[in-house]
Amino acid sequence: MSVGIVMLVHNAFDRAEEVVRHWHGAGCPVVIHVDRSVKKATYSNFVTALKDLKNVRFCKRHRCEWGTWGITAATQSASEMLLADFKDVRHAYLASGSCLPLRPVQELIDYLVKRPRTDFIESATIADVPWTVGGLDHERFTLRFPFSWKRQRMLFDRYVNLQRRFGYRRKIPDGIVPHMGSQWWCLTRQTLSAILSDPDRAIYDRYFRKVWIPDESYFQTLVRLYSQNIESRSLTLSKFDFQGKPHIFYDDHLQLLRRSDCFVARKVWPRADRLYQAFLTDAETAMRRTEPNPGKIDRIFAKAVDRRTRGRPGLIMQSRFPHDGHENGVTAAPYSVFEGFSDLFVDFEEWLTKSTGCRVHGHLFGSEGVEFEGRQSSYAGAISSNIAMRDHNATQFLINLMWNTRGERQCFQFGPRDSQYISWDIAKDPNAQISVISGAWAVPLFLSNRNFSDLRADAALQQKIESEHLNALRSSYAKARIRIWSMADFIENPMEPLQTIVDEISIKGLRRLSEAPKMIDLTGFGQFLQNLKNQGMHPYLMGDFQVEGAPTNAKPNPRKPYLVK
Repeated sequence: MSVGIVMLVHNAFDRAEEVVRHWHGAGCPVVIHVDRSVKKATYSNFVTALKDLKNVRFCKRHRCEWGTWGITAATQSASEMLLADFKDVRHAYLASGSCLPLRPVQELIDYLVKRPRTDFIESATIADVPWTVGGLDHERFTLRFPFSWKRQRMLFDRYVNLQRRFGYRRKIPDGIVPHMGSQWWCLTRQTLSAILSDPDRAIYDRYFRKVWIPDESYFQTLVRLYSQNIESRSLTLSKFDFQGKPHIFYDDHLQLLRRSDCFVARKVWPRADRLYQAFLTDAETAMRRTEPNPGKIDRIFAKAVDRRTRGRPGLIMQSRFPHDGHENGVTAAPYSVFEGFSDLFVDFEEWLTKSTGCRVHGHLFGSEGVEFEGRQSSYAGAISSNIAMRDHNATQFLINLMWNTRGERQCFQFGPRDSQYISWDIAKDPNAQISVISGAWAVPLFLSNRNFSDLRADAALQQKIESEHLNALRSSYAKARIRIWSMADFIENPMEPLQTIVDEISIKGLRRLSEAPKMIDLTGFGQFLQNLKNQGMHPYLMGDFQVEGAPTNAKPNPRKPYLVK
């Protein structure tokens, strides 16, 4: 009899009874504390169910509520009874009714016999504790907390703010340095008895009674006064999520718990029948003997927390709709946006598909319709081409398209005639590759046979829209891969930028372009721009075009020499 169990129980009494019998069957005495808020009939039935076990005791009951002194008082009462009634106990192991032994109890006994003077308790100074949640680390020791955080949250918050406002600070008792750590410990008889019989215990109890969550600091602090050898770790596997709530283990965590090599796990779901059947078993079918190493599964928990808080890139659903800016990537896969190319080149979509092998769409955000590849009425994942549905949440339309087509690079056209709802979204999206020929929107106006006064008004509006869009692309918030050419600069040498773009997105491998897209005849385009200027509209996004005609990279044919006789 070298290990005694202090067990705190408040629910799931059928499971607690199984665990108590498991501990007792291995020769460990058990002292149980049952929350005073538990109904008297339930408590009586629980006591009666364990009446046949001679080394099981029930201590004085306290009302236990998270974050309050009751849990620490319950631990003190149970520990005092354990030390008084069982003189052969050399280590006291604190557990709860939802704790489940993962390895044969004899292995725990043997492990502690080899370490007779070692206290296993997580104990770290405030500055070294990274897991505090809720903004109260040092303040939990210097302010008073008479109100329940769960039942009296408004009073709790107001009283904290009041103390901060007037600069109230509690004096920490002399001789102690506040430490924090896991509630679940395993202490030697010598250390535990020294804490409980300390002549200044009344001072410490009075101080910690108004500390927030004292069960994570009372023993963790006082153990530093008396322990000869502290192993600052818990032998109980206890994991917490990003909100500070404990992870609950279910049946499908069986293999995960086996890999931990820990002696005890907390917190196990009461209906996890498979876990209770697997671990409350004989030594032959239990896990192998090895040093407890919960760090082996820390990576899995870290990944789970990351998945829960950040999600998967480009996946937003009703069960996890993050605040703007907190999503883990706007879209799920890289894509390309072409602005002005379909205005400047004939059949540009067809040429780009042939050159790169990508999925090339038209103007997905066009004001007259959604131009999916092949002008389909719906696309991957039953995404509709209905304009009203698209514009109801244009960002989600883009996100859904990229999620449903991940694995294939999507390309689409964009311009000032399109809906501008996603202008900032694509600018801030690291997955976006945006290529812009500024001012190319004027080419369709140049080719149209419309009243010139109408063209001028339309040109002014589109230039204003594109100018605002370019401001977004050039802002400090833009994370997309962005290239911007003025129309005049681009058509000076179109093959070089086209080659660069194709090399980046082609799935066919790097190769020289053997065929360029056919450029629209721009004869007279310079005069068109001059006419706009003459009407008072200044088209500056296109670059410098001469009135005689559009600049071209074609060299004039040299005149043939001839002789004069």
